[in-house]
Amino acid sequence: MASVVIMPKQGQSVESCILTEFKKNKGDKVAVGDILFAYETDKASFEEESKVEGTVLAVLYNEGDEIPVLANVMIIGQEGENIDDLLGGAQPAAEAAAPAAEAAPAAEKPVAAPEITVHQSAPAAAVEGKRAISPRAKALAEKLNINLAYVTATGPEGRIIERDIEAAAASGARQTPLAAKIAAETGATAPAQGSGLAGMARACDLGKAAAAPAAAAPAAKGKDVLECGDDFEVRKLTNIRKVIAKSMYASLQNSAQLTHHLSADARRIQALRKQAKKLMEEGKLDVNITLNDFICLAVIRALKKFPNVNTHFLGDSIKYFNKVHLGLAVDTERGLMVPCVKNADDLSIVGLSRQLKQVADACKKGSINPDILSPEAATFTVSNLGNYGVEIFTPIINLPQSAILGVNTIVPRPKDLGGGVYAFVPHIGLSLTYDHRSIDGGEATRFLKQIATELETLEVVFE
Repeated sequence: MASVVIMPKQGQSVESCILTEFKKNKGDKVAVGDILFAYETDKASFEEESKVEGTVLAVLYNEGDEIPVLANVMIIGQEGENIDDLLGGAQPAAEAAAPAAEAAPAAEKPVAAPEITVHQSAPAAAVEGKRAISPRAKALAEKLNINLAYVTATGPEGRIIERDIEAAAASGARQTPLAAKIAAETGATAPAQGSGLAGMARACDLGKAAAAPAAAAPAAKGKDVLECGDDFEVRKLTNIRKVIAKSMYASLQNSAQLTHHLSADARRIQALRKQAKKLMEEGKLDVNITLNDFICLAVIRALKKFPNVNTHFLGDSIKYFNKVHLGLAVDTERGLMVPCVKNADDLSIVGLSRQLKQVADACKKGSINPDILSPEAATFTVSNLGNYGVEIFTPIINLPQSAILGVNTIVPRPKDLGGGVYAFVPHIGLSLTYDHRSIDGGEATRFLKQIATELETLEVVFE
């Protein structure tokens, strides 16, 4: 009996996923444990394994599609098996472009399919308003950079369907987004073959009577390249970069952020780091406790003494948390991620170190639970750039959190040791950005000073 493969639900906050690559296609044999397809949420990537063996009978989406969670993606069964009941009226992706023709009586001549043409001047109706288009055609048009104003619709009631987009692409009517926008606004025409990737028409090609030789076009740089020239290329933003850009912009636009800078004597945490390293070498510790782990412990202890900072600002109210859910900024190949360690105030230094490493490793592998990546999951965030030698920076708050701590590198600074004796002592820089709507400047200063005090007097038990 055939089985349906659905788009998994990765966390309660995820409503859809991007299908990035099919590992198995229609007609391929599948064994239990084989990777069927790769997909990603806005910040994490995953691979779906087959739970059954058989043959891929249908693929219901295309690579690059955004698919609702729990939606059917593939059907696996035995060759020749009837899957009409499982399709539920949906057409496989490979076949959706060609709707089934109505059966004609044997004595009658089959009705010819309507001729599909692509115009080089935009229809007035297309310029003046929106055109009816199927979801699959719209997705394909965006993927291929087809300007809808130049496509003749052959679907019911003037609706653009997928085969119309394919015909437009085959005719050489592909344009860069900028060229499509200019053409739609000015009515300028594009050549059949442009100077862009794979003959794509660029803005500079509009109005040209002849196409540039195909050999003159720059070599393709990859599927994410939108436009390129002799000395540049324009690439699509990745999904995670879109999310980061949107959230950072929203954070600065929708809050009153201010940053205070202060340094703390780092000799105590350096001594604890040496002690932990020695215990690990002796086999008495099974986790490598870093300076950042000690810093996070100090932050947690300071937050317990300043509950007004361990909050979310909600506009006309403030949400106070009894527990510390600590966010940690993690640099990955796909971009910045901020996973959360829940109930971090319940953990010893060993437990905290272990969990911080687990969530950081999961981010780097792309297997992190999306629910703990949500800004709402953490009550406070730590971003450490000390390893990069950064001496001072201004971190941006993960709204609705009320504050974030930036940790800088350790540098020697002069300090009064008493009795008229001065010496250079290692100091670690601390940068606290806070939402002035939620926290007053005086309280933010006292909280930052408390973090410094915790670092300078930190006591831990290695268990």
